Amino acid sequence: MSFNLNGSPSHFIILSSIFKNYNTLDKIIKFTKLEKEKVIIIMEELIEQKLIVQNGKKNLFFGEKKIYKLTETGSKILNAKNQELEEKMMLALQWYSQDDQEHTQSFVKGNREWLPLMIMSGIMDMIFFTSLMSLAGISLNPMESFLFSNNITGTSDNSDTDNNISDTDITTGDSNGYDFGGGGFDSF
Repeated sequence: MSFNLNGSPSHFIILSSIFKNYNTLDKIIKFTKLEKEKVIIIMEELIEQKLIVQNGKKNLFFGEKKIYKLTETGSKILNAKNQELEEKMMLALQWYSQDDQEHTQSFVKGNREWLPLMIMSGIMDMIFFTSLMSLAGISLNPMESFLFSNNITGTSDNSDTDNNISDTDITTGDSNGYDFGGGGFDSF
């Protein structure tokens, strides 16, 4: 099986998830939001290329669990890609601050498939991402919208918490039932 690692953001997204300790199949699928079949194929390719290794971990109740770990080569390749993306990000930031719509637009179009990795790796935040897209005059595709909505509401990792606060809650000072409207110890 041969693939072009440098041309595959999905491979790097999976490497990044393993680096961030999302190291079981279920955790990787949840973190990356990729289809299970695609994740399995990519992980087989990464194992074949010796970029990750698979270890078994005994679990008292559920038998053996497969844990994935980056190899030294995998870490070096991921670090090199992150360095490359950081350099591209610095250029994009420069063009954005100069309000250079032409260069910003070419950056977004040329690197659009790498933007989710830049966001997941912490190289780019969602606010700057949406600002870039706005300046470039490009709308979000469904994957980007999904990623954006999960990052803002906090549902990507904490699906059982409710972080949605409406504008009326903010303007009235009512933060989900907590009263921060003044009154200290002397108001008894």
